[in-house]
Amino acid sequence: MSSLRVAYYCQHVLGIGHVHRSIAICQALALRHEVTLILGGPAVSEIPDTLSVFQLPGLKMDAEFKNLQPVDNDLELSDVKKLRLANLRQFFTDWAPEIFIVELYPFGRKAFRFELDPLLRDIRNDLYNPDCKCYISLRDILVERPDDKEKFEARALDATNSLFDGLLIHSDPEVITLDETFSRYNDITIPIAYTGFVTKSYQPGFRPKLRHELGLGGRDKLIVVSIGGGNVGSQLLKLSLAAFKQLPDDEYFYHLVAFAGPYLDEHIFQTLSAELPERATLLRFSNRFQDWLQAADLSISMAGYNTCMDIVQCGVPAIVLPFAQNQEQRFRAERLSTKGAIKVLTNDELVAENLQDLMRLMTLLPRTRSTIDLDGANNTLAIIETFHQKVGRI
Repeated sequence: MSSLRVAYYCQHVLGIGHVHRSIAICQALALRHEVTLILGGPAVSEIPDTLSVFQLPGLKMDAEFKNLQPVDNDLELSDVKKLRLANLRQFFTDWAPEIFIVELYPFGRKAFRFELDPLLRDIRNDLYNPDCKCYISLRDILVERPDDKEKFEARALDATNSLFDGLLIHSDPEVITLDETFSRYNDITIPIAYTGFVTKSYQPGFRPKLRHELGLGGRDKLIVVSIGGGNVGSQLLKLSLAAFKQLPDDEYFYHLVAFAGPYLDEHIFQTLSAELPERATLLRFSNRFQDWLQAADLSISMAGYNTCMDIVQCGVPAIVLPFAQNQEQRFRAERLSTKGAIKVLTNDELVAENLQDLMRLMTLLPRTRSTIDLDGANNTLAIIETFHQKVGRI
């Protein structure tokens, strides 16, 4: 197949998990095609230099996670919205992609209908490239909507069937299927493909190398703590450090390395850094996170999609705390816990004494080998190419 121009739209509003999953997919697509990643949230520093990025004027959610607001406080929201849509239309006019992939929408990100619906209708009306096909890039689980589920599903279904040419679900159907959180699954009329879960490119064998770099011996137990981007999770970080302080040096010597994330409040970061116990290290982030999980005897983390996939891929015993605002992370974590050594915390277990006991117990557990399909990025490449060859415009 000849090289295609692929545009991939991702809008993050809180954490950076959506961006990391999107980057992994774009890197796989870029192996054979010309790819531009369209981003519209706060600046992200971890984007590989090999990826072309089209940055829209930034939008994010407010502190209550209810309303959009500009990343640049000097701009008005209405002006940013108009500018974003104009920029998108100009980009599609100039570059004329043959493939347009939209992350999550219309199954989420309804606040961005102001730009996506007009753009998708333009594509349907052949205003840019008449051969352009549109696909949805969707994670495994949708956030529950108890107040407006029927209205939400009707709206999502209408946009899916009328504006897109295919749906890619980033899950292993042996673990989680979309119909479990979208009741009108059977009413979707466009082609559907499960890609497997999306993980970053994984290279095993770093456990002995990194442990040697750290000077760890056979009696040393390494605990790695992470809280994703750091917008949420400071409670887990503080609790993990408090529990670690209580660990006795008995049969083993315990070491802890924590990653606070780029968005953790600087005051909290500095306060925790000044109070670290012996053999504990606090860092912002690492581009070698999977290497750290290979070296670790235990991972403690929030239960975001990407972190859970890294845990499963590395086979490390893990303690995870799902985001409490919705059930998406708990649903996934509990399902994955049946496939490996993963302990899913509840809010009433968030005490240092309890976590200390779990630390001691779980650092003794063996690593596990997963049978879950984790090759979602490369599978997405193959599926997109198949769709492009076989699927006509809906």
